[in-house]
Amino acid sequence: VLVVLDRATGGIASGGAGAANTEVVDFWWADDGHVLLTMGQRFGSRQVTYPTGEIHVLELDRKRVRRLIGEAGQAGIVQNLVPTTPEFAIVVDPLPDEPGVALVAVELPDAQPRAQLERLNLRSGRRTTVTAAPVRRARFILDPAGVARFAYGFDVENYSKLYYRDGEGAAWRLVHDARGSDFIAKAVGMAADGATAYVQVTRPDGGPDAIEAWDMRTLARTPLLQDPVVDPERIIYDSDGRTPVGARYMDDGVRLRFFDEDSAVARRYRMLESALPGSAVAITSGTRDGRLSLVHAASDRDPGQYLLFDAEARTLDGVFARMDWLAPGQAAPTRRIRLQARDGVALHGYLTRPAGADEGPLPLVVMPHGGPFGVFDAWYFDTESQLLAAAGYAVLRVNYRGSGNYGRRFQESGAGQWGGAMQDDLTDATRWAIDEGIAVADRICIVGASYGGYAALMGVAREPGLYRCAVGYVGVYDLPALHADRARTAASLRHWVNEWMGARDTLAARSPV
Repeated sequence: VLVVLDRATGGIASGGAGAANTEVVDFWWADDGHVLLTMGQRFGSRQVTYPTGEIHVLELDRKRVRRLIGEAGQAGIVQNLVPTTPEFAIVVDPLPDEPGVALVAVELPDAQPRAQLERLNLRSGRRTTVTAAPVRRARFILDPAGVARFAYGFDVENYSKLYYRDGEGAAWRLVHDARGSDFIAKAVGMAADGATAYVQVTRPDGGPDAIEAWDMRTLARTPLLQDPVVDPERIIYDSDGRTPVGARYMDDGVRLRFFDEDSAVARRYRMLESALPGSAVAITSGTRDGRLSLVHAASDRDPGQYLLFDAEARTLDGVFARMDWLAPGQAAPTRRIRLQARDGVALHGYLTRPAGADEGPLPLVVMPHGGPFGVFDAWYFDTESQLLAAAGYAVLRVNYRGSGNYGRRFQESGAGQWGGAMQDDLTDATRWAIDEGIAVADRICIVGASYGGYAALMGVAREPGLYRCAVGYVGVYDLPALHADRARTAASLRHWVNEWMGARDTLAARSPV
């Protein structure tokens, strides 16, 4: 559920949730009297939450939640990969300068959903179409004035396309098509000048993504940010929530980089980092006058806390702490590790050892992440790693090839490698841990969920002498069945399974069953 706290008393002022058996995915303050909620479902504790496409509004004065988009009794719809409900909606922008109205994107039911941008009245539920996307499976990107200027989507063969328009009511035009190009471009926002766009692009050499400034009058490109090892983990926006000002990078902790280190936003972040050393800091929201900001701070040993920052008084006051029964100083530290796979490919990951443990080998749990493609393990506090470390185990999380965060080439090198090079990476990392004196060779277990469950069972199938046990949770164990299910659902999914999993007749030998 979502609750609204009274700052003066600390008590609950209001709250609510959507349909039964769903959970809050995200929320937005639309105005002083309304909070928008989107709902989702999860089918296992280690699975991601899948949006249901419903939008609800919490009315603070009446202390009630109303469904604005979606149908009653539709819990469970996300088990269908192709929406069968009349509509699937997401919030694009709460339009804080227009009380009672929000911008939403609504996908109309189809095997290849087409989105349209609509203005939603939060009291009546009335909707007015603003524009239709020129490409299927599209997302809209706004300029600082709240006007949709980009639409980013995919064709039936999953090639991305980026469309742009000069302003409200202008025609959409294609400015980048990944088909036939040596890079992929995704707009993340625009500058206040109305002509400069900020675009995240893959590098032709397959290295980590860069952020560039594009002059939309000439399509001239100017590099702004690029890390030699990792992609941007998240874009940092100005207080308007629409104007990009920098990016977060996940490697040996979290690093923040800004387009202009002398900007007010950058200076505020650097001040907060100084006040909260060792923490990854994020400003999640703020008051309209800019005085108060809600700040999230977390680390490998701290599951996270929210603090209220007063820019005038220069104070930080605690609001809420996750898992406040845990003392951060007693949690196990996590460090980044690097190694080479058998074919020389560089692998990255994270090692968590029990707090205060003596140097030397420990029993080890290898935990491959789910996904698998584009997902990656991070430095942040991980509950399962901490649980195991508290019991005396070392925990190794490896970003095998196919994982995100390390550039397009590394991610695409996992295509067709279920049970192949992706599994070899986990094996090589396990043997590296033995050779480095991290793991007791005969006391190693491999544990995972979703794709990680598949990798756990394939680990003992392929290397029965390397692991003492394997645990698979909500895993995928029959690849031909998965391929057949996805291939008959939609043409785009048929292309995806053929390209990323491989031909169906090759998958039986790579299935734990």
